Amino acid sequence: MSIDRLLSTLLRYLQSTSDQHDTRRLLGTAASLLTTLNNPLNITLLTSQLLSAPALWSRPNALTSSLTFMTVFHSAAIKCHQRELAQHDIQESPSSMRPHVESHLPLNDWITAVLKGADQHSAPDHHLLAIGGLIVGLTTHDNQSMSSNISYTLRSAFVKAVNLALLEAPAADDAAHGAICLALNHAFTHLSHVDRSTLDYDRLLPVLMTSTFHSPHGLRSGCFLSAADADLQQVSTQQFNWPSESPSYQQIDSIIKGPLVSSLGPLSRLIAHTIHHVHDPWLVLSAVEDLSDFSKRLGTQWKQNKLSEIDASEENVFLHEEARTSTVPTLWRLLRSTLFAIVIILRSATGRVVGDVALAAHNNAPHMAQAILHSLRSLSFVFSRLGNVSFSQYTFTYLASIDILSNYPDHSSTFLDSIAPSELGHIPSHPFERNLDLFFLNTAEHFALVLSSRQNEDLLLAAASPYLVTAGNSNLLPIFEAAHSVTLSVFSAPQNVDLAAKHLPFYVDALFRVFPHNLSARQFRLAFKNLIKVVSPPSRIAVTQPILAATLLDLVHERAIHAPNTALPPTYVPLSANTPELESIAPSAIPDLSEQAVLILTLIDSFPCLSLVLLEEWLPMTATATQMVTDPVMREYCRKHFWETLIGGEMDPERSQICVRWWTSRGGRESLLEVDDSENDELVMSGALGEHEKIMAKL
Repeated sequence: MSIDRLLSTLLRYLQSTSDQHDTRRLLGTAASLLTTLNNPLNITLLTSQLLSAPALWSRPNALTSSLTFMTVFHSAAIKCHQRELAQHDIQESPSSMRPHVESHLPLNDWITAVLKGADQHSAPDHHLLAIGGLIVGLTTHDNQSMSSNISYTLRSAFVKAVNLALLEAPAADDAAHGAICLALNHAFTHLSHVDRSTLDYDRLLPVLMTSTFHSPHGLRSGCFLSAADADLQQVSTQQFNWPSESPSYQQIDSIIKGPLVSSLGPLSRLIAHTIHHVHDPWLVLSAVEDLSDFSKRLGTQWKQNKLSEIDASEENVFLHEEARTSTVPTLWRLLRSTLFAIVIILRSATGRVVGDVALAAHNNAPHMAQAILHSLRSLSFVFSRLGNVSFSQYTFTYLASIDILSNYPDHSSTFLDSIAPSELGHIPSHPFERNLDLFFLNTAEHFALVLSSRQNEDLLLAAASPYLVTAGNSNLLPIFEAAHSVTLSVFSAPQNVDLAAKHLPFYVDALFRVFPHNLSARQFRLAFKNLIKVVSPPSRIAVTQPILAATLLDLVHERAIHAPNTALPPTYVPLSANTPELESIAPSAIPDLSEQAVLILTLIDSFPCLSLVLLEEWLPMTATATQMVTDPVMREYCRKHFWETLIGGEMDPERSQICVRWWTSRGGRESLLEVDDSENDELVMSGALGEHEKIMAKL
């Protein structure tokens, strides 16, 4: 069939309604004609008919069809560009060696003809798909054949089409909004800064948020979790299965494969960029509140799902193999992608709060900070699946929101009341509720300074107390350690001097009871070091109870003498971003340590916090205790940590002088090191003279 007859036939089919299965065949024929037609008027006519054809757009159009339509122009642009390069190479060759090739329309003229087809007879959101396909196809290749004027015209036409589509698309037209998001998401990285500056961000942000999180083409308001619960099947006395043939799983699979959700990472960055550039700050506040509602809905539906009752460590017992290896991992992949997308968007919103005068106003800043923290709290069940490994976007969003909110004590108190455990003094059995408790404890730790002493006691200590004395479940170590961190934070607040004196005996007893079975060595050492800091000068507790620090040191020393010297089991859990200071206490290369070695290291950790009198007393006692470690590797590690504490820079000048006197003239070196260990290199304090230098000085 000739090209003209094929064009006429295609145009006739495009003007009639067609079954859905014919759409791909029509678009395939159109893609072929777009690259073979040489008359620019025919190219313009074909483009115009494609953009307004009833056979393609008469029915509610799925976004996958829009992506296919965009691909037609993307593939045609690449083919025309490659053909232009081939013709250029032929012209560069000698005339005698040039093969005979059929002439084609130059690339710049072809692009101009296609752009003329995006006329008033079709919707602007259809124009976006065609022009976006051209931009992606041409800018991902070395398009030297395309002039700068045509490139500028192409990008300008795309931006104008975006703004016009945002202006004309009805508020309830999900297909048009989805097409805008789809085309812009693919073409955005190929736009210049000047092009991006002309986008109507104030109209774009609501469209992006609605299409991504609430439309049938996006995450559907998170309602996919409620449907999954109904399809869970009990296959044995204690195992459940979620079949891959179930409607709820098929729905989740279709969501993941959708054009928007499958590119959720770039789309979330586009939304973040839009939030950064909107002119109306109330749109940012509205987007944050929308994410807070979405996250709350997602968390509520997860709690109502039977899968939420199964802890990650128990999945091998309670989940069927198909669910454990196929369907449930797919669900978590979707939830993780959603978490990352929301965090990226909230990161941009947090930056706007910091830099925007209107959003940083007295009433807006704490409101936005609370909404952001509520979102992160609702999604904590997803974050817990990642382990305690944090990432920079989350860390900034989380800590910056806490920092903003902590400037408003009344709002801080209200927020903590709203997220406090429903039953204080009780450890919930549901894993979801325990995740919420962990989030509360990690967050409340940062507000101890701005809360009153009564609030610290009635809220923070009451929430932490059940986790301080419970033992036996190593899977809950992160929550136990968070409870200890909260308690220490309360004790360290200046307004809580009387409160600390009241609760210290209970806490010290709990601390020694849970270590080492239910508290990691790192957390124990950190807890004890902070305790010593709280009860040592210049703390007010040191004035009212001057012997408390010495008593605590005696307790550790006495326990170290009788503690087992066998290596502890590996109960260490990777640190969260909430306790980075632990890295300074425990270097990465640590041998397996016994309980005795950990207790001795705990005494050494406390040196920079001790009063001058106690430091002078405990230097020789700790050195003697170090010699009690029987394992040579553990003993050498304790010696090394002892030495690094003395010279590491934590000591102030007064304490450093005491350490120098003890090491050089009061037998410190001899008491710490084995006298007959002639192979050890000489260890001296910084600036001290070695034996050879002392002899030369006398001479």
